[in-house]
Amino acid sequence: YTLLFDKRYQKKDSVISSVHTKVKGVAQTDKWIWDTAEYTIPMQANSFFVITNVIITENQIQSRCAEYPFANDLCSSHSSCIKGSVDQQSNGIRTGRCVNYNATVNTCEIMAWCPVESEKTAPVPAVLESAENFTVLIKNNIHFPKFNYTIQNIPQNFNASCTFSKKTFPLCPIFRLGDILQAANQNFSEMAIEGGIIGIEINWDCNLDWSHHCSPQYGFRRLDDKSTSKQPGFNFRFAKHYKQQNGVEQRTLIKAYGIRFDVLVFGTAGKFDFIELVMYIGSMISYFGLAVFVIDFYITYCSCCKSPVRIYHYKKKYETVQNPRRVLYVSYVDKAHITLIKEPLGRSLQDAEGSVVESHPEKFSDSVGCCTNSSNNDSVTEEHEMQRFHRERAYSQAHFKWCHCGKCQQTDKLHEQLCCRRKEGRCITTSPLFERLVLSRDNLNDVLLYKEPFLDLNSRNVNDKLRRCAFKQYIRWRFGSFDLEDRAVIPSCCRWKIRNTYPKDGGNYTGFKAI
Repeated sequence: YTLLFDKRYQKKDSVISSVHTKVKGVAQTDKWIWDTAEYTIPMQANSFFVITNVIITENQIQSRCAEYPFANDLCSSHSSCIKGSVDQQSNGIRTGRCVNYNATVNTCEIMAWCPVESEKTAPVPAVLESAENFTVLIKNNIHFPKFNYTIQNIPQNFNASCTFSKKTFPLCPIFRLGDILQAANQNFSEMAIEGGIIGIEINWDCNLDWSHHCSPQYGFRRLDDKSTSKQPGFNFRFAKHYKQQNGVEQRTLIKAYGIRFDVLVFGTAGKFDFIELVMYIGSMISYFGLAVFVIDFYITYCSCCKSPVRIYHYKKKYETVQNPRRVLYVSYVDKAHITLIKEPLGRSLQDAEGSVVESHPEKFSDSVGCCTNSSNNDSVTEEHEMQRFHRERAYSQAHFKWCHCGKCQQTDKLHEQLCCRRKEGRCITTSPLFERLVLSRDNLNDVLLYKEPFLDLNSRNVNDKLRRCAFKQYIRWRFGSFDLEDRAVIPSCCRWKIRNTYPKDGGNYTGFKAI
């Protein structure tokens, strides 16, 4: 929707404009006829001013006279009027004398254009209340430099007798002043008394793709704050000077109230651009990632979301991780992977079901070879080995069924009932690799000295260090890393083989993992 109706596939450019205005109309008051030259004042930028009310002070000459009775200019003696001082509201410079303003009021005498302006409030009704029937022609030329496109608001079939109307003549550039204020929700008669500021908005929204649709839309609003208690409206003073026959310069002071019209031009033009299209589609696709975050946040944290939905979302989003202290890792010589088993156990660890967490095919191939006769032994030796295995297996089964290698030790603790094999076969402790990697004293001594170069290998507790080192060597061999040391379970047969090789003083052993 945004791509098509907001035209996001277009390259945009801002408007550059110029404005020219002409006001027409004539009004008659008690004293004279007001034409365009009388009531219009040239303004800077895109503005024009129409006088609607005046206070006229005629026949002013430079002389001495009493000041208007402002609060700071009231006096009772000459000492109240400091010579040469100027008050912020004064019309001139004080002479130092206190004189009569009228029969009841004394004010400081000033050197100024006399007589001073005596009226301070605007006449009601406004002198030029009929100015609402004046018209203004607004010429607006615009240019879009990126597209080298120029146009003006005067249509080709322009009718000079038309007057703007949103319904009948929406493109006519001639506006009646009363209609402008009415469109801005203002009363012309009220605003004409003290003046104000009105904004005439010209908005150009141009589509330059194919048909070059580019026409202005007009809007009107009041820009000043009419609720201001001090000096509301818009006014200023100017004077018309002339000389008397005796050569004395004289002037007429005019305080003009009126309406300033500011013409405000806005606009953009758009034209199809392939790069803009690609960039917008790319940014729009990126919002899908934000949508996922918003939906996830809403379902997770919004209190109005139903609990079944939240529970279902939680199950799909997160995978529950067991407490590391409540999981065990086991490795069988006849299986090509490490198995994760969760506690608590309801039966023997050997028979507990688990999940595959890591696969080592190369380790499995080595393991299979380590417990099979790869050498060309004579048939008598093989037969002797198999007979001994079956005797040990039969002896083990007479005591417990979880042992499949015939080398395990009997125990009532379920978490210690673990064999090196999943199915019947030779025990891993009979393999040459177990002897070399795990039990070899020379290898274990090298490992201990590698960590502690000055370790005394003849000390009394050296067996404890060798036993723990052998456990770690087994874990590194069977599990591939020391990271699983605290959770890896060593089979009963291997654990007791190591303990018998490097016994502990007193023979009291605790634990079933790597101690």
